Amino acid sequence: MKGNIFDVKRFAIHDGQGIRTTIFFKGCPLRCVWCQNPEGLEGDAQVLYMEKTCIHCGICVKESKAHGVELKHGNLQIFRDRKEDWRHLAGSCPSGALCLDTKEYTSDALVEEALKDKMFFRYGGGVTISGGEPFYQSDFLIEVFQKLKEKGIHTTIETSLFVKREILEKALPYIDHLYVDIKLFDAEKHKQYTGVDNHIILDNVAWLLHSDRKKDVTIRTPLIPGMSATEENITAISRFITSNYKDAAYELLNYNPLAKAKYALTGKQYCFKENPELYTSKQMEEFYTMAKKRWYNKSNYCMNYKIKIQ
Repeated sequence: MKGNIFDVKRFAIHDGQGIRTTIFFKGCPLRCVWCQNPEGLEGDAQVLYMEKTCIHCGICVKESKAHGVELKHGNLQIFRDRKEDWRHLAGSCPSGALCLDTKEYTSDALVEEALKDKMFFRYGGGVTISGGEPFYQSDFLIEVFQKLKEKGIHTTIETSLFVKREILEKALPYIDHLYVDIKLFDAEKHKQYTGVDNHIILDNVAWLLHSDRKKDVTIRTPLIPGMSATEENITAISRFITSNYKDAAYELLNYNPLAKAKYALTGKQYCFKENPELYTSKQMEEFYTMAKKRWYNKSNYCMNYKIKIQ
């Protein structure tokens, strides 16, 4: 099988235990307004324009057949919605300013690429598949996971769990650990900020936390200023998780301001005009306290809360 990959990150230390190779699958059914990887949203290859690399030679304008690239007032403009031969234009660009965001792999080739780092996996590392949403290419995903497990590689997935249950069940035997995002608990807000309802997500999370795989699940909430980073949201998610499994692992992820720079490359609009800064350690501790104090009941347990500041 073949699949579209937009990045392979080696020596990753924030995507699971040990030193890992993280593979980013293209395509996502969600449209989170703060998406950290906007180049991973579309399933097909998209063109990127790196203005600082452009030498303004005009070759792409001459080679353009559908006016996907035009020169206006001395500035190169990209019209991604036009039926252009983007692969040809990217290949004709001498500076690499125009390039595609995707590389197509067979499952064998992708596993071989990951196994280049096998020597680093011996101390608890492995391969993490992220996105986009990995389940967007579910058949390819399962085949890759199967082949990794045949090689004895520890596997992890980073997912929204916006996926049909039967597909999740089919993939689970080949996944050692799952990082699952619960971004917003309120259904209306979830649809407002991500474009989809969260019923399937919460249903899948609850099912996992009642299954024999519950210890292999870590729930994450990305802290987005004014959206998910509220006491109301963190409290609601905390209560939901503990009501399903009292010892569940829960991570609060600091806002990442670096994502904004990617939007200029993809021609997409970012949610913040003025980009917020990382939350301070003190602010992260406050979020931690919000989550920790909201136990499901008054007994002396709480979740395995973790703070991850990147």
